[in-house]
This record gives sequence, structure tokens and C-alpha cells, in this order.
Amino acid sequence: MAESDGEVEVEHKEKTKHKGKHDKPKPWDDSSIDHWKIEKFDPSWNEGGMLEVSSFSTLFPQYREKYLQEAWPVVRGALKEFGVKAELNLVEGSMTVSTTRKTRDPYIIMKARDLVKLLSRSVPAPQAIKILDDEMQCDIIKVGSLVRNKMLSCIWSVCFCCISFLQERFVKRRQHLVGPNSSTLKALEILTGCYILVQGNTVAAMGSFKGLKQVRRVVEDCIQNKMHPVYHIKTLMMKRELSSDPALANENWDRFLPKFKKKNVKQKKVKSKEKKPYTPFPPPQPPSKIDLQLESGEYFLSHEKKFAKKWREKQEKQAERTAENKRKREAAFIPPTEPFKQGPSKSADDRNDVAEMAKSLKKKAKEFGKQKSLENIDAETYIAASEAPSNKKKRKHS
Repeated sequence: MAESDGEVEVEHKEKTKHKGKHDKPKPWDDSSIDHWKIEKFDPSWNEGGMLEVSSFSTLFPQYREKYLQEAWPVVRGALKEFGVKAELNLVEGSMTVSTTRKTRDPYIIMKARDLVKLLSRSVPAPQAIKILDDEMQCDIIKVGSLVRNKMLSCIWSVCFCCISFLQERFVKRRQHLVGPNSSTLKALEILTGCYILVQGNTVAAMGSFKGLKQVRRVVEDCIQNKMHPVYHIKTLMMKRELSSDPALANENWDRFLPKFKKKNVKQKKVKSKEKKPYTPFPPPQPPSKIDLQLESGEYFLSHEKKFAKKWREKQEKQAERTAENKRKREAAFIPPTEPFKQGPSKSADDRNDVAEMAKSLKKKAKEFGKQKSLENIDAETYIAASEAPSNKKKRKHS
């Protein structure tokens, strides 16, 4: 049994044997080492310093001159710690950074170049100095050309109105990125973990590589009118919730993420003109001014007669105009029409109506008087009155 176990171990060793001199185990091939970790630079790694001087220069706008002049001592002190020289030239309007003999980190000059670019794009100095950290990266997105590229070829041949229209469209899309009271920009900063500044034709962003990639995608989609930043914010919020769930951390999230489709606004349909039947012959040429004069006979008139005719037509038009104005002025003095008087036939009918009305009123008054008299009759007088005629009748019979 022991011999058989030894044979199995030998076979296992033969299987795992490396072939070639380059397949030997390396000291850094260890699972405990994090290869993605960015270690802080140690000056002992480069004691000799830089062999050549490297420098970068960037221009800045005139409105940044005053602020840079005030904040330059802070910038110079931050770069001095890494052995980088910084110069501010107010005559040329430029900022220059260069390495010195004290520079040890070979990549710090690239960081200093990014620092100068951020300062020229209106990033505050305390925020821009953070780019000198190894874990902080930056990205300056040029958005001014994203709108104009589609019509760049026809701008010079159309007119100034086309340029102003494109500028208005760019400003509106840039405002979509900022949002009301910078709410959209703040939401993007929280979700991506990046500092974002929109200034002029550029968008400056500072953060990790993952966050900068997300910011660039959102900015380009917004300026090119592909997708509104609000939809990107919804997607990023859902991704954050999904990443917090360990069960879904290693799965595909496409089924959970919303899919937004671009909805085109219905435009008014242009009324198409009715197509005329096709004829191979061209349309008849319209008569020229000379042809019309030949038809009317005006072409053969002398200069004096032509002038007299024009003068006569002018006088006729002027007379018509004065007559029309006079009629309008006199219209205000015309008295209004009086009410029409009724004829004799209508007055007779009215009289008959009044007589009938008087008769009916008299009749109603009599009836009303009778009712009143009946109501006021006393019982004793009524009985006495009723007995009186019966006595007279008896006397007659007797």
C-alpha cells in the first residue's frame, strides 16, 4: 500500500511539472497580494531623480487671472512638496509646470499637468490640488463640438441664424445636464462619487476611473440628445441597489435595469401639393413687360404720351382716394334715422283694443261689487226682505 501511495505522488508531481525556464513560480504569484492596489510612491525607489526636464504649459482665460494670482502661492506650495516647479505668466496668460532635480516620482509631472488644466477650467484651487493623490483621476470632456459636428459643413454656407440656433440648442442641452438649482448635477456627483463642474464648452470631472467612465457617458448622451440625464440617474440608482445584494452581485443585471426608448414628438404634417399630370413639354413662357406693352399698344406711344397717360392714371387714383376720404369724414355728420310713425289702420286697431279692454274691466268691476255686497248682507235684513214680497202677494189674492 505504501509503495502504491508513493507511485501516485510521483505521478501527481510529474503532472504538475512546469515546462520551460519561464514557467517557474514567481514570488508575486501569491493570492494574498492585491495586484490592483495602488501603493504610495516611495522616494527611495528613485533616488537618482529625473535625467531630463519635462514641462507642460496651459493657457487660461482672462477672467481667471485675478483668482489664479491669489491662489497661486497655495498651488506652488502643494507642487513644491513633490519637487515640481510652477510658474504663472500673466503677460502670456499661461501656467507652466516642470520637473527639477528634487523630483523623484516620474508620474507626478502628469498629475501637475492635470492640475494646471483643471485650474484653467475654473475648478477651485483646493479641489484641483486633490488631483495630486494617486487614487484621484480627472477627465475634461469637450462638449462644445458634440452639437455642431452634424451641421459643421453647412454652417459657413447658410447664415448667422443657423449658428445662433445651434448655440441655443447647445445651451438648452447643457442646462438639462445641470438641472434646476443644480439638482441633476448633485445627484450625478453622489451616484458616481465624482466632482463635476460644467463651465463653458467643457465639463471637468474628478474621481475614480469607474466614476469618470459613467460621467462621460452621461454627459455625451445628454449633449448629443440621446438620453436625458434623469434616466441615467434612475439606472445608476438601481445598479447601486443591485450591487448591495450579495446574491445578485455576480449576475447579469440587464433584466432588472429599465429600458428607455426615445419618443419623438409628433410634428405637424406638411400639406403636400397636388402633383400635376406629367407632360413632356415645358410650361408656356410668361409674357414679358415688353410683350404686354405691345399687346396694349403702349409700346408705340411717344415718351410724352406715356408720361401723360401715367399722370392721368395717377390723377384718377388720387381723385378716388380723396372721394373715399371725404365720404368717411361726412359719415360722422349724417343724422340717425328717426323712428317710423304708425299708420292710421294700426291706430284704429289700437283704439278697438283699448275699448275692449275697458269693457272687460267694467264687467270685472261689477262682478267684484256683487261679491262684496253679498259678503256684507246681514241675516235679519235678508230674511225681512224675503218675507216682504210674500205678504204683498197674499194681499193681491185676497
